[in-house]
Amino acid sequence: MGSRIARVVATLGAALAGLALVGSALAPPATASPPPRPAQTDAAGCRSSPGQQPGTSVLHTIQSGGRDRTYQLHLPKDYSAKRSWPLIVAFHGRGNTGAGTEEFSGLSALPAVVAYPNGVIGTGDGDRQAWEGAPYAAAGVDDVAFTGDLLNSLEKTLCIDQQRVYATGKSNGAGFTGLLACRMAGRFAAIAPVAGAFYGQNGTNCHPSRPVPVIEFHGTADATIPYGGDAARGLPAITDWAAGWAARDGCRAEPATSSLGADVTQSTWTGCKSGAEVRQVAIAGGGHTWPGAESYSGGGVTTHTIKAQDVLWQFVSRFRLPAR
Repeated sequence: MGSRIARVVATLGAALAGLALVGSALAPPATASPPPRPAQTDAAGCRSSPGQQPGTSVLHTIQSGGRDRTYQLHLPKDYSAKRSWPLIVAFHGRGNTGAGTEEFSGLSALPAVVAYPNGVIGTGDGDRQAWEGAPYAAAGVDDVAFTGDLLNSLEKTLCIDQQRVYATGKSNGAGFTGLLACRMAGRFAAIAPVAGAFYGQNGTNCHPSRPVPVIEFHGTADATIPYGGDAARGLPAITDWAAGWAARDGCRAEPATSSLGADVTQSTWTGCKSGAEVRQVAIAGGGHTWPGAESYSGGGVTTHTIKAQDVLWQFVSRFRLPAR
């Protein structure tokens, strides 16, 4: 009896082994993931002490254009110079500060080094800091050059992956990221403006050195920077601005639309050159605000269907600059 059972077990085992071989033959061959490219870093930055504790935000000063310029720097709580880190540069809106933007944006919770630079007091009512490109920006201040100086400084003092540098911002600061994409496409892998004030950015003077991935967030009821544009102020309609970037990046002419929630719709242009992509995220009834903000970020309704920082990170972190 025992020998008979043994023969049955052996027969079943052989049959199962044969099925396994057949199954493996029918299954698609496994493809090995390509090895990650080594990060392009400044060796000096990966040998330097950051000058502040991981997990903290500290105000720093650098010289640029003969001025003292400041920026709030946040290091992730697990920052270490033993590996390279992506960098996000976040530009405040008119009259705000880097520290104020850090407070409402939630960007410092992302797995990246985040720099929040401060603009120079511009023109108009009140002592309000602003960025180049807007009609109220301070005359004679080259914020594009300042941004280059800031990147150079951060890359020399921190272990930054130079292929994973991204720009975001709110309002005037968001509009400035559009200017940076035109002039500094070789330094920023992607941009993510929120409620962007794109003064005069109709595309005629924008000649980026490479296709730039873009994601823009905007409330359809934004009373400060209207979604439909304001020709008298030189503000394009947001859909036209996004479509302009899609054309510049060589994308398909018509975007695909999808829903991120009851009040959030995104238009996505694909088929772009060099793997770029352009998205415009429209918040129905949204104001001049940062989606998902838990504290005041501007006038009007703030959606909590999405958090802009999470959606933008999912988008921009897919892109890297070409090796220099």
